[in-house]
Amino acid sequence: MSLNDSIGQHAPRVDVRQVRLGYAGRRVLDGIDFDVRAGELVALLGPSGCGKSTLLRIVAGLQQPESGEVAVDGTPVRGPRPDVALAFQDPCLLPWLSVEKNVAFGLGFSRQPDLPRNVRRERVTTALNQVGLAHARQYSPRQLSGGMAQRAALARCLARKPRTLLLDEPFGALDEVTRADMQQLLVDVVRETGAATLLVTHDIDEALLVSNRIVVLGHRGKPVLQLSVDIPSPRDAHLEALGALRIQILQALRDPVPRPALAASN
Repeated sequence: MSLNDSIGQHAPRVDVRQVRLGYAGRRVLDGIDFDVRAGELVALLGPSGCGKSTLLRIVAGLQQPESGEVAVDGTPVRGPRPDVALAFQDPCLLPWLSVEKNVAFGLGFSRQPDLPRNVRRERVTTALNQVGLAHARQYSPRQLSGGMAQRAALARCLARKPRTLLLDEPFGALDEVTRADMQQLLVDVVRETGAATLLVTHDIDEALLVSNRIVVLGHRGKPVLQLSVDIPSPRDAHLEALGALRIQILQALRDPVPRPALAASN
Protein backbone atom coordinates (compact mmCIF):
# COMPACT_ATOMS: atom_id res chain seq x y z
CA MET A 1 0.00 0.00 0.00
CA SER A 2 1.26 3.48 -0.88
CA LEU A 3 2.43 5.69 1.97
CA ASN A 4 0.26 8.45 0.48
CA ASP A 5 -3.04 6.58 0.89
CA SER A 6 -5.81 8.61 2.56
CA ILE A 7 -3.63 11.71 3.09
CA GLY A 8 -4.71 13.99 0.25
CA GLN A 9 -8.17 14.80 1.58
CA HIS A 10 -6.90 16.37 4.82
CA ALA A 11 -6.15 20.07 5.23
CA PRO A 12 -2.52 20.99 6.02
CA ARG A 13 -1.60 20.73 9.68
CA VAL A 14 1.66 22.67 9.20
CA ASP A 15 1.62 25.53 6.71
CA VAL A 16 4.88 27.36 5.87
CA ARG A 17 4.44 30.47 3.74
CA GLN A 18 7.21 32.65 2.29
CA VAL A 19 9.50 32.25 5.29
CA ARG A 20 12.67 34.36 5.12
CA LEU A 21 15.51 34.88 7.55
CA GLY A 22 18.94 36.47 7.40
CA TYR A 23 21.90 36.94 9.73
CA ALA A 24 24.38 39.82 9.44
CA GLY A 25 23.55 40.43 5.80
CA ARG A 26 23.65 36.72 4.89
CA ARG A 27 20.45 35.14 3.61
CA VAL A 28 19.70 31.90 5.52
CA LEU A 29 16.15 31.17 4.35
CA ASP A 30 14.71 32.71 1.21
CA GLY A 31 11.01 32.32 0.49
CA ILE A 32 10.17 28.82 1.77
CA ASP A 33 6.70 27.48 0.89
CA PHE A 34 5.38 24.02 1.80
CA ASP A 35 2.87 22.24 4.03
CA VAL A 36 2.63 18.99 5.99
CA ARG A 37 -0.61 17.08 6.40
CA ALA A 38 -1.77 14.65 9.07
CA GLY A 39 -0.13 11.26 8.67
CA GLU A 40 2.37 12.64 6.18
CA LEU A 41 6.16 12.59 6.45
CA VAL A 42 7.91 15.43 4.64
CA ALA A 43 11.71 15.33 4.38
CA LEU A 44 13.63 18.60 4.37
CA LEU A 45 16.75 17.91 2.37
CA GLY A 46 19.78 19.96 1.45
CA PRO A 47 23.51 20.55 2.00
CA SER A 48 25.00 21.49 5.36
CA GLY A 49 24.39 25.15 6.19
CA CYS A 50 21.35 25.60 3.94
CA GLY A 51 19.02 26.47 6.84
CA LYS A 52 17.22 23.15 7.37
CA SER A 53 17.62 23.10 11.17
CA THR A 54 16.85 26.82 11.39
CA LEU A 55 13.59 26.24 9.54
CA LEU A 56 12.73 23.38 11.89
CA ARG A 57 13.26 25.68 14.90
CA ILE A 58 10.94 28.23 13.30
CA VAL A 59 8.22 25.59 12.83
CA ALA A 60 8.76 24.53 16.47
CA GLY A 61 8.24 28.12 17.64
CA LEU A 62 11.77 28.43 19.02
CA GLN A 63 12.71 31.16 16.55
CA GLN A 64 10.78 33.78 14.62
CA PRO A 65 11.24 34.39 10.89
CA GLU A 66 12.21 37.77 9.49
CA SER A 67 9.15 37.64 7.24
CA GLY A 68 6.54 35.12 6.21
CA GLU A 69 4.56 32.91 8.55
CA VAL A 70 4.21 29.38 9.90
CA ALA A 71 0.80 28.16 11.03
CA VAL A 72 0.01 24.94 12.89
CA ASP A 73 -3.62 23.82 12.74
CA GLY A 74 -4.48 27.20 11.29
CA THR A 75 -2.94 29.20 14.15
CA PRO A 76 0.20 31.32 13.57
CA VAL A 77 3.18 29.97 15.53
CA ARG A 78 4.38 32.50 18.10
CA GLY A 79 6.17 30.10 20.46
CA PRO A 80 6.41 26.42 21.48
CA ARG A 81 3.17 24.43 21.49
CA PRO A 82 2.28 21.41 23.66
CA ASP A 83 1.10 19.45 20.61
CA VAL A 84 4.38 19.90 18.69
CA ALA A 85 7.31 17.64 19.69
CA LEU A 86 10.92 18.16 18.59
CA ALA A 87 13.69 15.52 18.60
CA PHE A 88 17.37 16.20 17.91
CA GLN A 89 20.28 14.11 16.62
CA ASP A 90 21.52 13.81 20.21
CA PRO A 91 18.94 11.80 22.21
CA CYS A 92 19.51 14.18 25.17
CA LEU A 93 18.69 11.50 27.77
CA LEU A 94 19.32 12.44 31.40
CA PRO A 95 21.94 9.97 32.68
CA TRP A 96 20.58 9.87 36.25
CA LEU A 97 17.08 8.80 35.13
CA SER A 98 15.91 5.41 33.90
CA VAL A 99 14.53 5.01 30.39
CA GLU A 100 11.01 5.06 31.80
CA LYS A 101 11.63 8.30 33.70
CA ASN A 102 13.35 9.89 30.71
CA VAL A 103 10.26 9.19 28.62
CA ALA A 104 8.00 10.56 31.36
CA PHE A 105 10.22 13.63 31.67
CA GLY A 106 8.78 14.99 28.43
CA LEU A 107 5.34 15.14 30.02
CA GLY A 108 6.63 17.74 32.46
CA PHE A 109 7.89 20.13 29.81
CA SER A 110 6.64 23.70 29.83
CA ARG A 111 3.11 24.17 28.45
CA GLN A 112 2.28 20.46 28.79
CA PRO A 113 -1.13 19.69 30.33
CA ASP A 114 -1.17 18.54 33.94
CA LEU A 115 -2.00 14.82 33.76
CA PRO A 116 -3.00 12.42 36.55
CA ARG A 117 -0.31 9.94 37.55
CA ASN A 118 -2.12 6.94 36.05
CA VAL A 119 -2.52 8.72 32.70
CA ARG A 120 1.17 9.64 32.64
CA ARG A 121 2.10 6.01 33.41
CA GLU A 122 -0.21 4.76 30.64
CA ARG A 123 1.26 7.17 28.12
CA VAL A 124 4.81 6.15 28.98
CA THR A 125 3.97 2.45 28.68
CA THR A 126 2.25 2.97 25.33
CA ALA A 127 5.18 4.98 23.96
CA LEU A 128 7.72 2.37 25.10
CA ASN A 129 5.66 -0.35 23.43
CA GLN A 130 5.49 1.67 20.21
CA VAL A 131 9.28 1.87 19.94
CA GLY A 132 9.97 -1.66 21.23
CA LEU A 133 11.58 -0.66 24.54
CA ALA A 134 9.11 -2.09 27.06
CA HIS A 135 11.76 -4.56 28.23
CA ALA A 136 14.26 -1.73 28.87
CA ARG A 137 12.10 0.64 30.91
CA GLN A 138 14.32 0.29 34.00
CA TYR A 139 17.62 0.53 32.10
CA SER A 140 19.85 3.53 32.61
CA PRO A 141 20.96 5.48 29.49
CA ARG A 142 24.49 4.06 29.76
CA GLN A 143 23.05 0.57 29.19
CA LEU A 144 21.54 1.57 25.85
CA SER A 145 22.99 1.19 22.37
CA GLY A 146 22.82 4.19 20.03
CA GLY A 147 19.67 2.86 18.38
CA MET A 148 18.00 2.18 21.72
CA ALA A 149 18.82 5.70 22.90
CA GLN A 150 17.17 7.14 19.78
CA ARG A 151 14.14 4.94 20.38
CA ALA A 152 13.92 6.30 23.92
CA ALA A 153 14.12 9.87 22.60
CA LEU A 154 11.35 9.13 20.10
CA ALA A 155 9.25 7.55 22.86
CA ARG A 156 9.67 10.73 24.92
CA CYS A 157 8.12 12.65 22.02
CA LEU A 158 5.34 10.10 21.46
CA ALA A 159 4.31 10.08 25.12
CA ARG A 160 3.16 13.66 24.61
CA LYS A 161 0.81 12.46 21.82
CA PRO A 162 1.94 15.24 19.47
CA ARG A 163 -0.15 16.16 16.46
CA THR A 164 3.06 17.41 14.84
CA LEU A 165 6.46 15.69 15.09
CA LEU A 166 9.72 17.48 14.16
CA LEU A 167 12.97 15.53 13.79
CA ASP A 168 16.42 17.08 13.27
CA GLU A 169 18.70 14.41 11.73
CA PRO A 170 17.83 11.92 14.48
CA PHE A 171 19.62 8.97 12.82
CA GLY A 172 22.78 10.70 11.62
CA ALA A 173 25.11 9.10 14.18
CA LEU A 174 23.81 5.52 13.79
CA ASP A 175 25.39 2.65 11.88
CA GLU A 176 23.80 1.59 8.60
CA VAL A 177 21.83 -1.39 9.93
CA THR A 178 20.52 0.42 13.02
CA ARG A 179 19.70 3.45 10.88
CA ALA A 180 17.58 1.30 8.53
CA ASP A 181 15.69 -0.15 11.51
CA MET A 182 15.00 3.33 12.89
CA GLN A 183 13.84 4.58 9.50
CA GLN A 184 11.28 1.78 9.29
CA LEU A 185 10.22 2.46 12.87
CA LEU A 186 9.64 6.11 12.00
CA VAL A 187 7.49 5.21 8.99
CA ASP A 188 5.45 2.83 11.16
CA VAL A 189 5.03 5.42 13.93
CA VAL A 190 3.83 8.12 11.53
CA ARG A 191 1.34 5.72 9.98
CA GLU A 192 0.09 4.57 13.40
CA THR A 193 -0.16 7.97 15.11
CA GLY A 194 -1.17 10.16 12.18
CA ALA A 195 1.29 12.84 13.27
CA ALA A 196 2.26 15.44 10.68
CA THR A 197 6.02 14.82 10.55
CA LEU A 198 8.88 16.98 9.28
CA LEU A 199 12.27 15.26 9.05
CA VAL A 200 15.47 17.22 8.50
CA THR A 201 18.16 15.16 6.78
CA HIS A 202 21.15 15.58 4.49
CA ASP A 203 20.87 11.97 3.32
CA ILE A 204 19.14 11.67 -0.06
CA ASP A 205 18.58 7.92 0.28
CA GLU A 206 16.98 8.35 3.71
CA ALA A 207 14.61 10.99 2.34
CA LEU A 208 13.64 8.75 -0.58
CA LEU A 209 12.99 5.72 1.62
CA VAL A 210 10.82 7.27 4.33
CA SER A 211 9.03 10.37 3.03
CA ASN A 212 5.80 11.12 1.24
CA ARG A 213 7.26 14.36 -0.07
CA ILE A 214 10.70 15.93 -0.25
CA VAL A 215 11.46 19.65 -0.04
CA VAL A 216 14.97 20.41 -1.32
CA LEU A 217 16.78 23.55 -0.21
CA GLY A 218 19.82 24.86 -2.03
CA HIS A 219 22.58 27.02 -0.63
CA ARG A 220 21.40 30.10 1.32
CA GLY A 221 18.04 28.49 1.99
CA LYS A 222 16.58 28.82 -1.48
CA PRO A 223 13.89 26.23 -2.27
CA VAL A 224 14.95 24.44 -5.46
CA LEU A 225 12.66 21.41 -5.73
CA GLN A 226 9.59 19.71 -4.25
CA LEU A 227 8.90 16.05 -5.01
CA SER A 228 5.94 13.83 -4.25
CA VAL A 229 7.26 10.31 -3.68
CA ASP A 230 4.60 7.76 -4.61
CA ILE A 231 6.59 4.52 -4.62
CA PRO A 232 5.04 1.40 -3.03
CA SER A 233 6.57 -0.35 -0.03
CA PRO A 234 9.06 -1.86 0.27
CA ARG A 235 10.67 1.03 -1.52
CA ASP A 236 14.14 -0.52 -1.69
CA ALA A 237 12.65 -3.04 -4.14
CA HIS A 238 12.08 -0.24 -6.67
CA LEU A 239 15.66 0.76 -7.41
CA GLU A 240 14.96 2.21 -10.86
CA ALA A 241 12.29 4.61 -9.59
CA LEU A 242 14.44 5.60 -6.60
CA GLY A 243 17.42 6.17 -8.89
CA ALA A 244 15.43 8.47 -11.17
CA LEU A 245 14.32 10.60 -8.21
CA ARG A 246 17.86 10.67 -6.83
CA ILE A 247 19.13 12.09 -10.13
CA GLN A 248 16.48 14.83 -10.05
CA ILE A 249 17.50 15.80 -6.51
CA LEU A 250 21.20 15.89 -7.35
CA GLN A 251 20.52 18.01 -10.44
CA ALA A 252 18.42 20.43 -8.38
CA LEU A 253 21.18 20.78 -5.79
CA ARG A 254 23.67 21.63 -8.56
CA ASP A 255 21.28 24.00 -10.34
CA PRO A 256 20.23 27.13 -8.37
CA VAL A 257 17.10 27.69 -10.49
CA PRO A 258 13.98 26.53 -8.56
CA ARG A 259 12.06 23.69 -10.21
CA PRO A 260 8.30 23.02 -10.05
CA ALA A 261 6.86 20.33 -7.80
CA LEU A 262 6.96 16.89 -9.40
CA ALA A 263 5.39 13.54 -8.69
CA ALA A 264 7.07 10.23 -9.32
CA SER A 265 6.13 6.58 -9.07
CA ASN A 266 7.37 3.27 -10.23
